[in-house]
Amino acid sequence: IILGGKEYGTGSSRDWAAKGTKLLGVKAVLVESFERIHRSNLVGMGVLPLQYLEGESAATYNLDGTEVFSIGGLDPLNRGETVHQVPVRVTRANGEVVEFDVRLRIDTPTEAEYFRHGGVLNFVLRQLAAK
Repeated sequence: IILGGKEYGTGSSRDWAAKGTKLLGVKAVLVESFERIHRSNLVGMGVLPLQYLEGESAATYNLDGTEVFSIGGLDPLNRGETVHQVPVRVTRANGEVVEFDVRLRIDTPTEAEYFRHGGVLNFVLRQLAAK
C-alpha cells in the first residue's frame, strides 16, 4: 500500500506512474485526494484507489507506512458493483489496532469490472479468450 497526500498522481507521467505502481507490487493507494486521470489509470492497472474521508489524512491516524493494512468490504466488487466506503484495519508493530473507514474510489460499474479482473488488460484478454 502507498500512503499519499493531496492530488496524488499529478504530473505528466501519470499514465506510466500507474503502470510502475502495479509493477512494483502495490495493491492499494490510500490518499487525501487523487488527480482524476491517475485514479482511473490505477483502477485500469488493478490497483485499489482509496481515499481518506473528508478532513482525514495519514496524520489523523498517526500512520507512517510501517503498519500492516487489511482492507475489507470489497465483496460487491466481485459482482461488478461499486461500494463507496470500506473498513480499514491497521495493525502497528506494537500490536495496537486502529480501524477507520475510507472511500473506495472505484466510481463506475465498468471500473468495478476492470478491477475485478485485475485490470483492463486482463479484462480484455479474458474477453478475447472467451470468443
